[in-house]
Order: sequence, then C-alpha cells, then structure tokens
Amino acid sequence: MTERCQGDTRPRTGPRARTAIVLAAAALLAATSVAFLPGTASAGTTLGASAAEKGRYFGTAVAASRLSDGNYTTILNREFNSVTPENEMKIDATEPQQGRFSYGAAEQIVNHARSRGMSVRGHTLAWHSQQPSWMESMSGSALRSAMLNHVTQVATHFRGQVVAWDVVNEAFEDGTSGARRNSNLQRTGNDWIEAAFRAARAADPGAKLCYNDYNTDNWTHAKTQAVYNMVRDFKSRGVPIDCVGFQSHFNNDSPYVSNYRTTLSSFAALGVDVQVTELDIQGAPAATYRSVVEDCLAVARCNGVTVWGIRDSDSWRASQTPLLFNSSGQKKAAYDAVLAALNNGTTPTDPPTTPPTTPPTTPPSGSCTATLQDSTRWGDRFNSQVTVSGASNWTVVVAVTPPQKVSNTWNGTPTWDSSGNVMTMRSNGSGNVFGFTTMANGTWTRPVVRSCTAS
Repeated sequence: MTERCQGDTRPRTGPRARTAIVLAAAALLAATSVAFLPGTASAGTTLGASAAEKGRYFGTAVAASRLSDGNYTTILNREFNSVTPENEMKIDATEPQQGRFSYGAAEQIVNHARSRGMSVRGHTLAWHSQQPSWMESMSGSALRSAMLNHVTQVATHFRGQVVAWDVVNEAFEDGTSGARRNSNLQRTGNDWIEAAFRAARAADPGAKLCYNDYNTDNWTHAKTQAVYNMVRDFKSRGVPIDCVGFQSHFNNDSPYVSNYRTTLSSFAALGVDVQVTELDIQGAPAATYRSVVEDCLAVARCNGVTVWGIRDSDSWRASQTPLLFNSSGQKKAAYDAVLAALNNGTTPTDPPTTPPTTPPTTPPSGSCTATLQDSTRWGDRFNSQVTVSGASNWTVVVAVTPPQKVSNTWNGTPTWDSSGNVMTMRSNGSGNVFGFTTMANGTWTRPVVRSCTAS
C-alpha cells in the first residue's frame, strides 16, 4: 500500500513512518488463488462467503498488533477470506539489517489466516518507500543486488503460503508525464522491475506475481496508460507478470470514476488478472462501494477485493471514516451495499468450459456419505458443492488432480496435506453442504470424494 493521501499529512510512527502524499488508487484484484471462508455463517451472509460463491475473495489488510483485539479478530474471522499484511512484509519489517531477516510479525498474520482457511496476499517485495536505512543509502549495482536478494529471500521464505505477491509497488510518477518514479531503484537501471519479477518467479513459482499502484483507476490518465504499456510490453516479451493491483484509495481529491470498469477490463484483456488491493473510500459512501464491487464482478479476471483495514479506527485514514465498519465494529451502510452487490453479482463472461460427464463420486465411510456436484465454472476455475448425509458432525476428504489447487472454501473448516491436493473438510456448524473453488491450471478433471466419516 502507499500510505499517503491527498490532504493527509499526519506523521506516521513505527513501521509506517513516512509522510503521506497524494493517493487514490486504482482498480481491481487478481489474486487468482482466492481464499477460504472461516466463520460459521452460511454462504452469502458474509463478505467472504458471498465472494466465494462467485469464485472470488473479499479480503482485508491486517496488522499483527491488532490480532490480540477480540472485536477486531471476531470481524476478521467472520467476514473475510483473504488477508494482506499491512506493514509486516514490507522491506523495513522483513530485512531491518542487511542480510538479517525478521519474519515474526508477518508469520503471525500468515499463520492466523491459513489456520482459518484464509488466503494471503504478500505485500510488498520491491518498493522505493519504507526501505530500511541501510538500503536507502545504497545505489547502483550494490542496491540492485541487495534488492534482488531481498525479493528472493522473502519470497522463498513464504513460498507456498502466499497466493499472490505485490512484487513491485508504485514505480510510476503521478501527473501527466507517464514517467517512471525517479527512485533509487529506478536509478539502478530501467530493467529493475523486470528483474524483480523474474527473481520472484524463480523464488516462488506457484504464486501470482502482481504490479501494484495507486492513481491508476482513471483509464484516461497518463499514469494508467504508462502502467498499461509496461504490462503489455512484459506480456509480449514473456516477463512473468500475472496480475495488476489497483489500490483504489478514493477520496474527494481522487474520486471514483465512471470509467473504472473500463480500466479493469482493458488490463484484463492483456491476459493478466486484476485485483482491487487497498480499497478505502472517504466517508464510505454506500453507492460508491457498491459500484466498485459491481465493476470487479463484471470483469471475469477480477479475482477479488481487499479493503485496507477493518474498522475506521484501524485505517491509516481514520479521520475520513473510509471503511465498512465503524470504530466500534458495527456494520455501516456501505457494508450492506457491498454484500448486496456480491449477492446480486453477475457471472463473469469467460468462455464456458464443458463440465465432465462422469457421475458424482459418493463413497461411503462409516455412517455418512458425501456427494459431489459441479457448480459454476469460469475460464480458469470452477466451483464444486458437496452434500453430506447421515451425520451432522462429519469429516470429508476430497482430492483434486495436480496441478489443480483448491483456492477457496465455504461452510466448513479445511486442512490440506503436504501436497496441497488433498483437502480434509470438517463440519463447522454451517450445515451439511460445503463448497470449494478449484483453480484448474489447465486440468479440468473433477475432484474426487475419498471418504466421509461421522464423528
């Protein structure tokens, strides 16, 4: 995230230390590996559950220091199926001294999320801001080498735990020039972004690799076009970029625009996913929140939305009350509008894939049976629904075919074996029907129910 906002010059403290500047970002998220619904509510009654029904995720930024706050974690665990560490994966937090890495706070968030079936977006590997002092003082080939080592070490450490990385953050200038930001990283050579993406792919080949920026929501802006041209160039030359993140920090100076959906769909047409990565909107107008979510749902390759904080009091822009929950943790009108948009959302327009004709697998085990049925399908993923009969407390084992991966679940508590291809789903009080999304990765073989055990 770029912790800056037009008109907001509040000093930052701790790991967020930096002066805020013009900010209002862009459009929608592509964390192609979605998330998992942790709470006990039925699908469609929480943000994460409803998003999962559409094959998407609905996430939030999380601060490790707030995980001891019961009100905070109650909302987090109930409502969201994806998390992004707010500051804990940034360069100053993970490599405070050169060559000495610190992952404790980031791991706390990752472990909390994964133990509850949520997916994790990594933020961020290479950035001109929030660099530790040792990096700020470097330049040239020494800085390039240090940056690539940082990308490699952090991405390797969290390999297999993070579904998408914001590899490079905010590398373009604001204004009308369309130029790269004149940062210490840019001065190492114009190919530094490409080099960072190649290093990230080598370190974590299973994660989606994203470019993330703000003030790129308006399709007509020079900055938006400059990022678009970079992504188009990368795709044409085989540079490993999978997604583009639009921060979407909307405020009075940088408002939501009607061509936002055009921006998302135009980037998606390049063959990348798009994601709304840091959404907050000054005053939390319900209609604008709803429009942003509807725009994402209308673009097949928009994988999900992340709001930048849970309660207004958790926001870096707290005085603008920009989030879905007030400081007491109560739902605001914007929450209702977002949930309604998710529940009424249209199916993405990717070409349909013909479902397999094999009859559902229903292997009995003990005193319960589990029947798998096909559900919604998109161009890169599909939903499955499993109905359990004969027991109210059950454990069902489901296997997918490599290289498929389960990317989100709902109405159950999931765990995975070491391969990530065999899921054990346990009842969590949400009834006898659970579901999950499988990323096809080119293989459309239906999942197989291996066993159903009553407990």
